[in-house]
Amino acid sequence: MTQPPHGALHHVEIWVPDLARATASLGWLLERLGYAVHQDWDAGRSWRLGPTYLVLEQSPALTADRHDRCRPGLNHLAFHIRDAATVEALADEALQHGWRPLFPELHPHAGGDAHYAAYLENQDGFEVELVAMATAD
Repeated sequence: MTQPPHGALHHVEIWVPDLARATASLGWLLERLGYAVHQDWDAGRSWRLGPTYLVLEQSPALTADRHDRCRPGLNHLAFHIRDAATVEALADEALQHGWRPLFPELHPHAGGDAHYAAYLENQDGFEVELVAMATAD
């Protein structure tokens, strides 16, 4: 593997209140997106895609039992998806893995007319955005 660009994201660690539940929703999604299990231990698991990996950990130091995306900190993770049909297929399949749609009345353009995406939230309050097409940021 070549050296990632200076400043590229190395990893993200997310503390979760229930590792089994997080693995069933977030882990399922990561594997559907091509991430492979990278590390596995009693209190956590990580998945890697290229040089970046994502960690889910059930830490004994947690101070709450649910993530609040409207508080300071992480709001959501957004993933590139190859096309609109795949966004729809993943969004439909996600319902069987602990996800619910966010902003369904605006789907698939909750991010604007030129932004094709599905916004999903799992039982623990974590949001993901599956983006097929987006305007330049």
